[in-house]
Amino acid sequence: MQVKIDYEAVFTAAPSLSAVLTPDFVITAVNDSLLRALDRTRAELIGQDVFAAFPMNPNILDDPGMQGAKALRASLEQVAATGQADVMSAQRYDIEEVGRPGVFEERYWSTVNTPIPGPKGGVDWILLSSQEVTGFVKAMKRYGMRNAPGRDVEADEVNADLYARACELHNLAGQLQETHDRQRATISALQEAVRRQRQAVFDTSHDLRNPITGLLTELEAALAEPHIDQRQMLRKLLRNTERLSEIVADVLDLARPDSGTTADMEVLDLGVFAADELERRAPAATVVTGLAREVLVRASRIRLARLLGNLLDNAERHASTTIEVHVTTAPPEAILEVVDDGPGIASADRERVFERLYRLDDARHRDPGGTGLGLAIAREIARAHGGQLHAADHPRGARFVLRLPLAAPPVRK
Repeated sequence: MQVKIDYEAVFTAAPSLSAVLTPDFVITAVNDSLLRALDRTRAELIGQDVFAAFPMNPNILDDPGMQGAKALRASLEQVAATGQADVMSAQRYDIEEVGRPGVFEERYWSTVNTPIPGPKGGVDWILLSSQEVTGFVKAMKRYGMRNAPGRDVEADEVNADLYARACELHNLAGQLQETHDRQRATISALQEAVRRQRQAVFDTSHDLRNPITGLLTELEAALAEPHIDQRQMLRKLLRNTERLSEIVADVLDLARPDSGTTADMEVLDLGVFAADELERRAPAATVVTGLAREVLVRASRIRLARLLGNLLDNAERHASTTIEVHVTTAPPEAILEVVDDGPGIASADRERVFERLYRLDDARHRDPGGTGLGLAIAREIARAHGGQLHAADHPRGARFVLRLPLAAPPVRK
C-alpha cells in the first residue's frame, strides 16, 4: 500500500522554526513553530525580505561578536551561490518586540540553511531552519562559562572552544565505531568458522558415500549371486575399503592444527590414473576412453580420485547412454575431460553448478538424495593443485574440463 505524504502539512507542523526564502531572501512560506516563537502572523511575514521582517538590533551594531544578521546574510549568499547547505554556529539575533518598535529581546539561534533545487538544477528556494538556544546560552552565562556568547570575548574564541568540544565528541564517536567494527569482525569470523565446520561435515559425508555405496553394491550382488567370482568381488571390496581408509586418514590430517598439507603429493601419470579409477567403478552407462599416457602431473592421489569420482558421478546421473573420458596434453597443461550425452547445461548455469548445494532440476529428478556438493568439491581440489575446472561448450550433453600443470618426470636413482 502506497502512502501519499502531504509535504505542506509536514512543513507546517515541523517542530523547528522554518521559513522558505527565494534566492534573494524574500519569505514565501513560514511554519507554525516560527509564528508561535516570534509572535507573528503569516500576513506580516509573507512577501517580506527576511532582514526587513527581522531587522538588526541597532544597539549592538558596533559589537563584532553580535552581528548575527551579517552572519546570516553571508550564509544565505553562500548557499544561493554554491547550492550547498550551510550549518551556522550559534548566533545572537535579537528580535524586535511586537507593538514596541525599537525594543529588542536578546535571542540566540542555531540555524541550518539548505538549498532546494529546481527542475533545471539551480537553487530555486532556500529552507531556513532554526532552533532557539537562548535558554542554553543564558545558562552558560549564569554559571560563568568563559566562552558563553554575549560575554566580552572574540567570536573566533567562542567558535574555537565549540570546535574543540565537537572534535572530542567526533573522536569518541570514532572510537565507538572502531569498537563496533571489531565486534562485527569477530562475529563474522566466528560465523565463518561455523560455516567452514559445517562445510567440512558436508564434504566428508559426500566423499564417504561413494565407497560405502560400492561396498553395499558388491555385498548385495554376492548375496544375490552365489556363484559370483569371489576373488574379483573381494578385489573390488578391498579397493573401496582402501578408499574409505584413505578418506578417514585425510580427515584426521585436516583435523590436526599443525597440519600444513592434507595429503602426500606425488607425480602421477594422469592417463594411467584415470584408467585405474575407472576400473574401480561399475558405471551404469557405457564408458568410452581416450587416455594418453606419460601425461604427468603432481597431485594428491586421494584428492585427484575424489575429483574424478565426483565428475564421473555427475556424468552418470545425467548420461543417456554414454560417458567419455579423455586425457590429453596442451603444454604446459595436462587436460582431463569428462563428457556425457545427457541434456547438457545451459550457458547461464555453467558457473552456478559449481556453487555448493546448487542442483539442476534434472539432477534433483534423477538423484533426489544428492547433496549438490560434488562439483564444488571438485573445483576446490583443482584449484588446490594449481589447476582449473570448468564446464565447456559441447554439441550434446555436459563437458567438464580439468586443466593441471604438467610435471617433470621423477628423477630415478
